[in-house]
Amino acid sequence: MVNLKSWFLLAILYVFLCTASSATVELDAIESVLRRLHSKQAPPIVQESAAKGVLQRLLPAHLHSFEFKIVSKDLCGGRSCFRITNYKVSSRNSPEILIQGTTAVEITSGLHWYLKYRCGAHISWDKTGGVQLASVPKPGSLPLVEADGVTIQRPVPWNYYQNVVTSSYSFVWWDWQRWEKEIDWMALQGINLPLAFTGQEAIWQKVFLDYNITSQDLNDFFGGPAFLAWARMGNLHAWGGPLSQNWLNIQLALQKQILSRMQEVGMTPVLPSFSGNVPAALKKIFPSANITRLGDWNTVNGDPRWCCTFLLAPSDPLFIEIGEAFIRKQIEEYGDITNIYNCDTFNENTPPTDDPTYISSLGSAVYKAMSKADNNAVWLMQGWLFYSDSKYWKPPQMEALLHSVPRGKMIVLDLFADVKPIWKSSSQFYGTPYIWCMLHNFGGNIEMYGVLDAVASGPIDARTSENSTMVGVGMCMEGIEHNPVVYELMSEMAFRGDNFQLQGWLKSYSHRRYGKVNDQIEAAWDILYHTIYNCTDGIADHNTDYIVEFPDWDPSGKTGTDISGTDSSSQNRMQKLAGFQLNRRFLFFEKSSSLPKPHLWYSTEDVIKALKLFIDAGKELSGSLTYRYDLVDLSRQSLSKLANQVYLDAISAFRREDSKALSLHSQKFLQLIKDIDRLLAADDNFLLGTWLESAKNLAMNSDEKKQYEWNARTQVTMWFDNTKYNQSQLHDYANKFWSGLLEAYYLPRASMYFKLLSKSLEEKMDFKLEEWRKEWIAYSNKWQESTELYPVKAQGDALAISTALFEKYFS
Repeated sequence: MVNLKSWFLLAILYVFLCTASSATVELDAIESVLRRLHSKQAPPIVQESAAKGVLQRLLPAHLHSFEFKIVSKDLCGGRSCFRITNYKVSSRNSPEILIQGTTAVEITSGLHWYLKYRCGAHISWDKTGGVQLASVPKPGSLPLVEADGVTIQRPVPWNYYQNVVTSSYSFVWWDWQRWEKEIDWMALQGINLPLAFTGQEAIWQKVFLDYNITSQDLNDFFGGPAFLAWARMGNLHAWGGPLSQNWLNIQLALQKQILSRMQEVGMTPVLPSFSGNVPAALKKIFPSANITRLGDWNTVNGDPRWCCTFLLAPSDPLFIEIGEAFIRKQIEEYGDITNIYNCDTFNENTPPTDDPTYISSLGSAVYKAMSKADNNAVWLMQGWLFYSDSKYWKPPQMEALLHSVPRGKMIVLDLFADVKPIWKSSSQFYGTPYIWCMLHNFGGNIEMYGVLDAVASGPIDARTSENSTMVGVGMCMEGIEHNPVVYELMSEMAFRGDNFQLQGWLKSYSHRRYGKVNDQIEAAWDILYHTIYNCTDGIADHNTDYIVEFPDWDPSGKTGTDISGTDSSSQNRMQKLAGFQLNRRFLFFEKSSSLPKPHLWYSTEDVIKALKLFIDAGKELSGSLTYRYDLVDLSRQSLSKLANQVYLDAISAFRREDSKALSLHSQKFLQLIKDIDRLLAADDNFLLGTWLESAKNLAMNSDEKKQYEWNARTQVTMWFDNTKYNQSQLHDYANKFWSGLLEAYYLPRASMYFKLLSKSLEEKMDFKLEEWRKEWIAYSNKWQESTELYPVKAQGDALAISTALFEKYFS
C-alpha cells in the first residue's frame, strides 16, 4: 500500500511531468506557427532591397560599403540570426562588410550591432537626440571584424513592440514620413513582431455597413483621433469624435503603407480582431441578440454620452459572425500577411461573472471568430488584466481563459514583467507561450526612470527557468520617445543569450551616445545607473511631480485628507475628497503620509552631482544633439524634484498660518515652472507646439483642424470628461513636461491655487477647494478649446540655461 508521503511525491511528479509535457507541446506548436509565418514573408530579393533602403536612409554615403544577403536558418543552427563578416573580394569599389541574416530584420539588426560595437555609433528616436554617426569611419576605412566573423542568434524567436494605447499616446498624428522612420528604427532594433492598429476604424466601417449600421451610428461608437485606443477596447465611446470620412480614408491608406513596409523588412505584423465591443445601434437592429452594457470607466458621474459601452456576448452566434467578417475584411484589404491577431477581451472591464465555464466559452468564441476566417490564426493577448484585476483573475479564471483555445494558438504578453512578472506566479501561464515585456511608461509621460537591472536579467531568468514557455521579449510602453537608454537595452535583450556586465555596457553606451570618451559623463552615468535607473521598490507611479500632476486636495489637514498604502478607508477618503473614485489606472500608493507625496526612489543629492558632471562635460560635448537632450532632461528632472519639496514647504507654511513663508515658497514654485519652461524651450524635443502642429497638419479642412487640435490639447491635460466642480478622473494622466504647456497650463493652475491659499490666511477662512476647482476647470476647458500658436523651434542655449539654473538653485 502506498503511504501518504509517497503518494504526495508521486502527485508532485505527475504535476511536474504534465507541466513539462504541456510546455513542450506548446513550444512545438509555436515552431509550426513560425514555419507558416516564414512562408508569408517577402522574397529574399525584396527583403535585401528593403534592408538596403534602411541603410540608404541612415548612412547614404556608405550604401556601397555593405553587402546584404538573406540566408536560411540552417546557417544559424535552425534559429534566426545575423552574421557579420569581412567581404572577401578586395577591389576599390567592392563592399567592405558582408551582413547575412535570416530576414531583413536580422540583417538590419546586424548592421546596428556592427555600427554600435565596431564603429561606436548610436541610434535613438529623433525626439531623444537622434543618431550619433560621427564616429563611423568614412567609406573605405570601415573597421574589420575577426576572421571567423560575428554570429548572433536570437535565443527566442520574437521581439514584440507596442502597447494597444501607444497608437493614441504617440502615433496618433503621424504621417508616412514619420512612420517610415519608426519602421527603420524598429528594424535596426530587431523588432519582428509589431502591433499594427492604424486604420482599423475604416475596416469596422466596412463591416458594420453590411449590418445596416450607418455612419451616424458610428459617430457614437468611434472615439476621437487621440482617444481611439480606449474606444477600441470598449472603455468609452464618442469622446473626442466623430471621425470624418477623410480621417478613415487617410488612415486606411497609411496602414497599407505601414504593412507593406513591415512585410518587406521581414516583420510579422499583429492585426486587431473582434472582442465583442459593438455600436449601440446593433442592439436595435438585432433586438434578440445577447448584448449587455458594461460599467462605467473613469467618467466623473457615469455620463452615458461617453461611458458604458455595449458588449455582444460570446455565446451569441452573431459574435462569431462579426468577428469572422472583420478578419476576412482585413485579409481582403491587406492580403494574407499574418496569422497573429490581438484581442483583449476585458481590458480594465470586469467580466459579468467569474464562472470559469463562461470565461472558457468567451475565449473559445473569440478564437473561433479568428479561426473561421484564418484557420491558422494565433491569438495574441495582453496579460495586463491578470495584474490590474488580480482579485478577479484567480488561477481557475486564468486557466479557463488561457486553455480556451487549441494548444499553440495563444500567446500572452507578460506586459509588466519588468516590475510585476506574472510568469513566476502562474506556472508559466499554465503552459501557454508568453512574451516577457517591459511596460516602463504610463501615459507617455516624460520622466527619467528605469529598472535596468531587471531589464538586463529578467528575460534571461525567465527563458532559462524550468519548463519555460517564453517565446519572446517585448516593449509595451504606453508612450515612446523618452529614456533612450532603457529602450536600447531592452531591444538588445532580444539578442542576449546569457548574462552580461551591465555597468560595462553602460560605459560603452555613454561613449556611443555622445561619440567620444568623457570621464565626467562616465562618472555621471554611473550615478544615474545607481539612482534614477535603479528603481527597485516595485512602485510604478513615477510620473507624479507636483508641477504636472497638481494635488487636488484641501491642505489644511482638518478634513483628514491622506494617502495610505495600507489603510483602504484612508484611500477612500482621499479619493472622495479629490472628487473621483478609485480606478485601475491608479494602482500604486505611497506609504502613509500627512501629505500626498510623489514617488521618489533615489537620492536627489546624488543626481544633482551627476547633473554637475553633465554640465562640466558641456565644454567638450555641447555640439552633440544627444548630449543636449540628456542635459535638458536631467536638468528638468532635478528641478522638478526640487519643486516638489518647495510645494511641501508652501503647504507647511500654510498649516503654520505663516503667510510670509507661504508667499516665499509659492513664488519660488511658480518661478521654477517658468524656469523649467525656458529650459525646455531650448531643445526642439520638448515643445508643445510640435504636438499641436502635427495634429493640425493631418486635417483636410477647418473643422477637422479645430477638432484635432482639441483632441491633442485635451489628451495631455484633462484627458476625459469633467463637470463644473469635478475634474476628469484621468486629468494629468498623460502629463508632459513640454515648453508651452508649463507656461500656459500648469503655471496658471498652480497660481490660482496658491492665490486662494493666501486668501484663506488673509481672511482667516477655510480653504475653498470647490472654488479653486471651479476656477481651474473652467480655465482648462477654455485652454483646450483655444488655438493660440506655440513655437516649433528651439530658442536659447540649452547649456547656458542649464548652467545658470544650476547656479541659481543648486550651488
